Amino acid sequence: MSTEAPASARSQRKPKGEGHERRAEILAAAERVFVEHGYEGATIRKIADEVGLSSTALYMHFPDKGAILQEISREAFETLRAANERAMGQEGPAEDRLRRMMRAYVEFGFGNPNAYRLVYMTRPAELREGPQSSARELGTELFRSFERVVEELEAAGRLRLDARTAAQALWAGGHGVVSLMISKPYFDWVDREALTTAMMEGLLAGFLRP
Repeated sequence: MSTEAPASARSQRKPKGEGHERRAEILAAAERVFVEHGYEGATIRKIADEVGLSSTALYMHFPDKGAILQEISREAFETLRAANERAMGQEGPAEDRLRRMMRAYVEFGFGNPNAYRLVYMTRPAELREGPQSSARELGTELFRSFERVVEELEAAGRLRLDARTAAQALWAGGHGVVSLMISKPYFDWVDREALTTAMMEGLLAGFLRP
C-alpha cells in the first residue's frame, strides 16, 4: 500500500493548530517521507509538503530533519518501554514475563511499521554517529530490561547458553519476523500469529531447560 498522500492534500496549507497536535502531524508525515524516500533523500520541504505546511512553519517546530528523526525514535522507544513495563508488571515466572516482552516487541513492530523501519531497519548518520541522545539511551535501557529477565533464568539454572547470547538471539528472532513481514508483504506468509508463536516457542524450547 502506498504511503503517498494525494497531491491536493500535500499542497493545501493547513491553518495554525495546537503545538502538540501539529508536532504529531509533522512526525507522522516525516515517518512516511523517510520510508518512501529514504532518510538521505528526505528533505524538510518534502516533509512540509506532506503535512501541508510551509518549510518556515515546520522550522518553528524542528530545526532540521535529524531532530525529527531523533524525536520519532524517542517516541517509539517510549511506547515500547511502556508496553514492556506492562508486560513485566504482571505476576508470573520469568519465563512468562519473557514471552510477554517478546510479544510486546513484535506487536509494536506490526502496529508501527514506519517507526519500526526507521528505528530498527535503517542507520542514518544522525543515529549512528551523533552524540548520545535520549532516544539511544532509551533503546539501550529497553534491551537491558529484556536482558535482565533472561539473566533471571540463567541464575535459576534454566538456560542452556549464556544470558547475553540468549537475549540477543531472542531479540534477533523477534526482529526477523517483524522486519521480513513488513518489508516483504507480497510473500505468501502463514498467519502472523502462528508464525510469531512458532518463532518464540521454538527458540525458547531450544534455550530453556525443563
